[in-house]
Amino acid sequence: MNVLLLLATCFVIFRFKQKRKAIIPPKFEAIKGKSLRSFSYEELEKATNKFSEQLGSGAFGTVFKGVISINGYSNCIAIKKLDKIDMAREASGEQEFKAEVSAIGRTNHKNLVQLIGLCNEGQHRLLVYEFMNNGSLGSFLFGPSPRPSWHHRTQIGLDIAMGLCYLHEECSTQIIHCDIKPQNILLDDSFTARISDFGLAKILTKNQTQTKTGIRGSRGYVAPEWFKNSGVRVKVDVYSYGIVLLELICCRRKFEAKVEEENEMILCDWVYDCYKDGKMDMVLVNDEEALGDMNRVERFVMVALWCIQENPLLRPTIKKVIHMLEGIIQISIPPNPSSFTN
Repeated sequence: MNVLLLLATCFVIFRFKQKRKAIIPPKFEAIKGKSLRSFSYEELEKATNKFSEQLGSGAFGTVFKGVISINGYSNCIAIKKLDKIDMAREASGEQEFKAEVSAIGRTNHKNLVQLIGLCNEGQHRLLVYEFMNNGSLGSFLFGPSPRPSWHHRTQIGLDIAMGLCYLHEECSTQIIHCDIKPQNILLDDSFTARISDFGLAKILTKNQTQTKTGIRGSRGYVAPEWFKNSGVRVKVDVYSYGIVLLELICCRRKFEAKVEEENEMILCDWVYDCYKDGKMDMVLVNDEEALGDMNRVERFVMVALWCIQENPLLRPTIKKVIHMLEGIIQISIPPNPSSFTN
């Protein structure tokens, strides 16, 4: 009797698990596979209700929200539509499209937004990404919502570094993102940070350590060497990361015109002055959680200051950045990053 009861119980549990498994919507195969799905323009126009819901815009195009059906289940997607005018007038639009597909199409990492497919039809150039429910880091940090917790901010800082480490050191070909900023960091359902927008990325060949190209990136996050007409290395991403890390620590933008004191306008200069004078609490006003974790705050600040050194040779590799953030290696006192940002 007991044996029959045990068998019946096992059968019920098995059927319950099978049923649960059946109702979970399938993920896009392209997320874990190596091939990208090809979409028609008509498909994507329908998926976005004629591109009615805009999520954001960049130098080359606009991102829209869409919904597409896979095996009877609805999946949200983000569609980057490159500007027709740019595509028609400038070869850079075509190059940007190819660069983005080439750079991210081969990648697969938990801290990168995954490219699902593309549309390359006539003048239409569109890239289809998995949708990130919690928007950009920029909105998360600087939006109207209450200040994100210190725990969340430190984890996001590590997430971004992990994603960059994959691009710099773990890909078959080294990728320089060239445009790390809060607007290009998206947050998934669990607020894990995912690097997005690879339109300005540069891919290095196996024998390359640097590349020459025109200035790429966004104002305030661009490394000094871009302006010196010299070769750029992966350290340009480390510099941009350092600025983003300071924004994460202080929960404020890199530049604020409306501040009480003029010396607080440029975030990196103000943080360095506070660090040098032993007044780190000045940059953490009303942030009780961070104020209660000053050892980690100082460690993160020191890492950020090393990342934004004007001399790229002084900046750590992104792998070393991760070890410094985690407290695995000791951090020496950073010098003044210089007044270049002024």
